[in-house]
Amino acid sequence: MNNSAQLNKRELSQPVQGLKPIVSTESPALVCGTTTKLASDLPATDSFLGKNQVPDLQKFFQKADGLPVHLKRGVPDKLLYRTTMALTIGGTIYCLVALYMASQPRSQK
Repeated sequence: MNNSAQLNKRELSQPVQGLKPIVSTESPALVCGTTTKLASDLPATDSFLGKNQVPDLQKFFQKADGLPVHLKRGVPDKLLYRTTMALTIGGTIYCLVALYMASQPRSQK
């Protein structure tokens, strides 16, 4: 065998020295010094959440009293509904007047 063949066999049988592994085998240092809490570690209900009002509101809004849903809460809902309707109708009239005025030719002086 010549020297180049022996050299190739030796290179293939031995691992390459001096290269670092791509992925670190050590765990990184903690950033904040505390571990994170898992969701399973937390209590089922916290005091800051308060009482669940969804079932009560479902009963209130599904009551068969003949009122539409957007008027079920009384005077504030009626006031909001009527204000919205007035602004919508007023805006529509304003747009139609502006369109009519824009469609008329200007007078020549």
